[in-house]
Amino acid sequence: MNCPYCGGQEARVIDSRGLDEVVRRRRKCLTCGARFTTYERIQPHEIFVIKKDGRREEFSRDKLSLGIRKACEKRPLPIGAVDKLMDNIEAELYKAGKSEVASSYIGDLVMEGLKKLDHIAYIRFASVYREFADIGALKQEVDSLAVRKQLASAESEQSSYRHPLLRR
Repeated sequence: MNCPYCGGQEARVIDSRGLDEVVRRRRKCLTCGARFTTYERIQPHEIFVIKKDGRREEFSRDKLSLGIRKACEKRPLPIGAVDKLMDNIEAELYKAGKSEVASSYIGDLVMEGLKKLDHIAYIRFASVYREFADIGALKQEVDSLAVRKQLASAESEQSSYRHPLLRR
């Protein structure tokens, strides 16, 4: 482990704690004495992503995170919601048990998660992922979201309504 301050290659673990699927370790550099924190994540097996052009690339949580965070930028989301979405997507990929996954499958998982999380982030991601050719295609996607939202609110109103004779 290299020290982020002096580049020293020897560090001693001072404290170690398990946090869900991550291990947090406090370390002390034996060269300069600086303290720093590292996080270790268990990776069951390597997953390769098959791109649209046929290339294979190792799955990168950081790359996934960058795309999702750009779509969610400046949106009023609960703290940790994006990380939870990424954890769910990554868990789904490992649960599938495949060593190769199509990039379109990952994109669909992101789209599904963002649709539940935030409609604006969903549209932002969809505009890049689906490569909308014109404004009409984008409008159609926005309209379908609006219709789904209206149906969902109508269903919740119906379930909360009780007939006057059935009220207690």
